[in-house]
Amino acid sequence: MEEFVAWVIDNKQWLFSGVGLVVVAWVGRLIFKKRYASSTQTIRSGDSSTNVQAGRDVNIGTKKKGNDVEEG
Repeated sequence: MEEFVAWVIDNKQWLFSGVGLVVVAWVGRLIFKKRYASSTQTIRSGDSSTNVQAGRDVNIGTKKKGNDVEEG
């Protein structure tokens, strides 16, 4: 560990310059990269229910008519 600290101190200008920062970030990403498992989506619903399921944002257009909201 002392050797690593000494190396960082000796090479701090290179390490924290643009090239060194990119290399350190790339190595860190390789080490700490999350392993994404394939995800599946399921939904359970009751009788006479309306369900919307999406992997991202869902925008449902509505038209306002006075105080009532009309789905359309």
